Amino acid sequence: MLIRSASLLTLLSLAVVSASAQEPIDAAMNARIREEALQHSQIMATLHPLTDVYSPRLTGSPTYKAAAEWSRDRLAAWGLKAQLETWNWGHPGWANERCSAHVEAPWQGHLPVEVLAWTPSTQGTARGAAYHLQIPEEPTQEELTALFATAADKVIGRIVLAGSLKELPALNPNPPAPRLSDEVLARRFDPANPTALGRPATPRRAGALEARVINQQVDAFLLEHKALARLNDSALRNGQVRAFSNRSYDPTKVLPTLVLRHEDYGRIVRVLADGTEVKLALEVTNRFYPSNTQGYNVVAEIPGTDKAAEVVLLGAHLDAWHTATGATDNGVNCAVMMEVGRILQKLGHPRRTIRIALWDGEEHGLLGSAAYVEAHYGSAENPKPAFGELVAYFNCDSGAGQIRGLSMFGPSAGAQVLRELLVPFQDLAVRGAAANGNRPSKLRSGPSSDQASFSGAGLPAISVVQDGLEYFEYTWHTTLDTLERVPPEDAKRSAAVLASVAWHLANRLERLPFFTKDTLPPVPAPPKP
Repeated sequence: MLIRSASLLTLLSLAVVSASAQEPIDAAMNARIREEALQHSQIMATLHPLTDVYSPRLTGSPTYKAAAEWSRDRLAAWGLKAQLETWNWGHPGWANERCSAHVEAPWQGHLPVEVLAWTPSTQGTARGAAYHLQIPEEPTQEELTALFATAADKVIGRIVLAGSLKELPALNPNPPAPRLSDEVLARRFDPANPTALGRPATPRRAGALEARVINQQVDAFLLEHKALARLNDSALRNGQVRAFSNRSYDPTKVLPTLVLRHEDYGRIVRVLADGTEVKLALEVTNRFYPSNTQGYNVVAEIPGTDKAAEVVLLGAHLDAWHTATGATDNGVNCAVMMEVGRILQKLGHPRRTIRIALWDGEEHGLLGSAAYVEAHYGSAENPKPAFGELVAYFNCDSGAGQIRGLSMFGPSAGAQVLRELLVPFQDLAVRGAAANGNRPSKLRSGPSSDQASFSGAGLPAISVVQDGLEYFEYTWHTTLDTLERVPPEDAKRSAAVLASVAWHLANRLERLPFFTKDTLPPVPAPPKP
């Protein structure tokens, strides 16, 4: 999942399931779906190769392409019409092949680290004394320039710890429960108690530079003054490391860059503050793939019959960061969506086409799904011929917890249909659905996952609400995001519910209600500078 300010579960206004559903339910088909999903699941057999073999799945890397090809072939083997659709990534591919970091004095030992993506290799082993570049919090340009002037001759030939040692917030005495309680669900599914989408940005001090600008200037300074490498503080608890990327994607603009565990970063900083020299040795081999400038979405479908032009689309992003195997973000939900395709291909022939999409480039700005929307649908303001054919897009990207409800970009009538289709799954702890149509100023932006590519274009988009489990506290984009963090029964339940909802929407007499041209919320005005 792309960086965002809060869990999707804290962003929703949902409604309690009605006990007197009016929507026609195919009970026989639901029974067959449950049997196939819960007793004959292939989810873990799918997730194992995606995480243990075809990972890390960083956009542009050979392993991502291999994962996309494997997923396409597996969907095709189940009988779906499957293909890869390319889009212009525009950057070279990158992969880390080897990395080691050690302290050589005043003690000797290995440092657990992760490499920042799209940074260069060391030239063999880089050995040098450590230097702590204490960047103040939210510096102005004048403060940063003054710091550079005092440090210019001190970073030459050094391995630089860039940034002040982060002081982590106190432990939360009441951490979020891994499972949503009935009380919490009742409140969050209550349409009379809407919540805002997202949290307001924390204001910077007057004149402070943006974090991206600070980072760019630090990189340029270290390069100009011939430092050997850069080390960053992970600023996470319990040994977790989270490493993103060099946002320029240009290795000539940065040094070899590693992210240290917060505990090791702190130890080195404290020893340096004593006036004791710390000697480090780093060896990093990264490989760039200049020809890997294409992204790859996996698209597979079960063709419809008499309403084949209309599409029910279910998606999850296949790409992941390189620090682990991307199991909770978002391999498990790719496996869930693939399982939905497998189940429905095996059990029947829908009236409308049911399509499965695994997106590339989500972690870099929803790029794969945005390219797909632009290529196939356009937008409400500039539609392509197929714009009106999308019945609904379902997005799953909130970790490995089971589905608890649905949140629709659309009118309350659409949410009512979804709510009634979920009634048969109350025994699986599914609680409801709602429209977020009561917040028109937020509708066309929304949380940063692939549903925003659709809602931003004015298309019907539905977010899957899931139990949080360990997602934002531990696994999200960290070295802990592995298959061990996935509870199989949760994933099986999600597949059963989504397969049923997709089947019923694909066979419903009428389409899922959506905004009309007159009621569709406008594109939000850009923020004032």
